[in-house]
Amino acid sequence: MPLPTHKLEIILRKRDDLRRRLEVTSDGATVVALSRELAEVDPVAGAIATLRAAEGELADVEALLADPATDREMRALAEEERPALAERRDGLEQEIRLALLPRDEADERGVILEVRAGTGGDEAALFAGDLFRMYARHAELMGWRVEMISQSDGTAGGYKEIVAEVQGRGVFARLKFESGVHRVQRVPATETSGRIHTSAATVAVLPQVEEVDLAIDESELRIETMRSQGAGGQHVNKVESAVRITHLPTGLAVVMQEERSQHRNRAKAMALLRARLYDLERARLDGARAANRRAQVGSGDRSERIRTYNFAQGRVTDHRIELTLYKLPQILEGSALDEVIDALVTEHQAALLAEEG
Repeated sequence: MPLPTHKLEIILRKRDDLRRRLEVTSDGATVVALSRELAEVDPVAGAIATLRAAEGELADVEALLADPATDREMRALAEEERPALAERRDGLEQEIRLALLPRDEADERGVILEVRAGTGGDEAALFAGDLFRMYARHAELMGWRVEMISQSDGTAGGYKEIVAEVQGRGVFARLKFESGVHRVQRVPATETSGRIHTSAATVAVLPQVEEVDLAIDESELRIETMRSQGAGGQHVNKVESAVRITHLPTGLAVVMQEERSQHRNRAKAMALLRARLYDLERARLDGARAANRRAQVGSGDRSERIRTYNFAQGRVTDHRIELTLYKLPQILEGSALDEVIDALVTEHQAALLAEEG
């Protein structure tokens, strides 16, 4: 598939225009906006310039080989250089194709990560805890910051539900394919007969949303306060710090009681509600677009079984791309999770390239 020459020209002209405007602009806010735009365009424009240089070198080599006057020594040298130059050109073309793919506007955002125990009782809650620790350790390795929003502990450990913010650049681009049902097959610690049980947990990865991204009409909200439940001493009995916010048009409701301050609970509840509403709208648009797609890596549907963690065989299988890795401990430690994510990203890019073609 040849590169769209007109698009390449537009990118090069845009970079030159941004550079000129930066040279003559002194307004601070404008400089920041232009610099951010240039930072997005510059790598692609640089790759285009490198590609053109590689194409020029390859054309020179081809001309030498086509010229009957080229002596034997020079011809041999040109024959030797041609494969490496052609490979470099092809690699640069592929890099530019990927850079030109439609971008998900949420890719650069942080996320709200929700992990919930599914079928399997106590074992499901323990597995939900394993999954959350996997993501937390992976985030640490990536230099991302994890901040707890709310949690409900399992009776035997782990979590019935845990919600956290994962902040950093490009977090959503890496974690968005984790949404769905994760299944575990292992012998529970409480199982005396050694039988393998199958349990599940559900993961939801929502892009963080600012107020400017999604305006919510206050008249569409019902906000209630109540006393916090669970541990907390006298504070629990005396102060109505817990907050429930219901979005009336959709029926979505969020309860927040982790903080002692009603104000902080309300702010956290609004952030979570905004993310869920934004996710609903994205799902609606994705559903409409999916009808025109020939392939995609999962639907993001929370009910879709996406991955199995088999302890007896030490393997992890992602069912969407039929990938199996015998690295279960390393994946649950977060260090080898990148191998799964990279494969999913590559498959997604291949599907987008097929669409573009």
